[in-house]
Amino acid sequence: MARVACAFWLRTAGRGEIRTVTLPAPSPGEVLVRTLYSGVSRGTETLVFRGGVPTSQHQAMRAPFQDGDFPAPVKYGYLSVGVVEEGPPELAGRTVFCLYPHQTHYVVPASAVTPVPETVPAGRAILAGTVETAVNALWDASPQVGDRIAVVGAGMVGCSVAALLARYPGLRVQLVDAAPARAQTAAALGVDFALPQDALGDCDLVVHASATEEGLTHALGLLAPEGTVIELSWYGDRRISLPLGEAFHARRLTVRSSQVGTVSPAARPGRTYADRLALALDLLADPAFDALVTGESAFEDLPSVLPELASGALPALCHRIRYAPPDGS
Repeated sequence: MARVACAFWLRTAGRGEIRTVTLPAPSPGEVLVRTLYSGVSRGTETLVFRGGVPTSQHQAMRAPFQDGDFPAPVKYGYLSVGVVEEGPPELAGRTVFCLYPHQTHYVVPASAVTPVPETVPAGRAILAGTVETAVNALWDASPQVGDRIAVVGAGMVGCSVAALLARYPGLRVQLVDAAPARAQTAAALGVDFALPQDALGDCDLVVHASATEEGLTHALGLLAPEGTVIELSWYGDRRISLPLGEAFHARRLTVRSSQVGTVSPAARPGRTYADRLALALDLLADPAFDALVTGESAFEDLPSVLPELASGALPALCHRIRYAPPDGS
């Protein structure tokens, strides 16, 4: 008997819809997953939603289980948590994380799912992809004991980076954002907070994650001589300008990119994507990360929710999508 699932598709830029899809029966070495929750990665997914992926980046931006092509129609997303209903005995009945789009059920290779530790609630595990990005950024940044660090931009990624840094010994860490309301999130994460005009300078390292030209310019201004900005923002099809005149050269400043698509070369030799994701899930045992989930909607409401997230009418860090249990209750 054919299995039918429902999936969220971007029909055209700015307009999404729910479609039915037919699933194959899982082959040996595959799993059938019933989704419990998925997460909307607000920065990347709203950029995709508005059709802002540059043509030159269409291939690089593909999600692991994406269907269709940019700009649309496309099925996109990568923060899914569900239960294995069919598959190898060691996975059957396990809660797992997968880099899959928003869909009620799906069939993937068993190697594509990562078991969620029992210490991590399924509703929090949707943050694994974001915390994985933060882990990779910190491998790139290689902070040292005694460093003075600012994280500019209190979105999902910036907050995750700041939360991990706050658990390092001997660092001065400050989360910087123009929105005063982010102070409450910072407090929940155990991180010092400042508005841009109040941020502490003379930083050895600044992690930039605001995705704005103003934020990156401010990040440079916070550096001590020979300091480094780790750039995590993805600007899509937008061009930005930077003050690389003035004192940039005299102070010997560095701007270095970090991107989760590859495992940081600064990581210990032999570290794999699977190792990095498993580490991110282990870190999510800390309940402080619940502060990053700032809203929840039903799966069937996604066509109306994503436009509100994209416009900012619905403010969010990570917006969680809830799927109906098997009995539909």
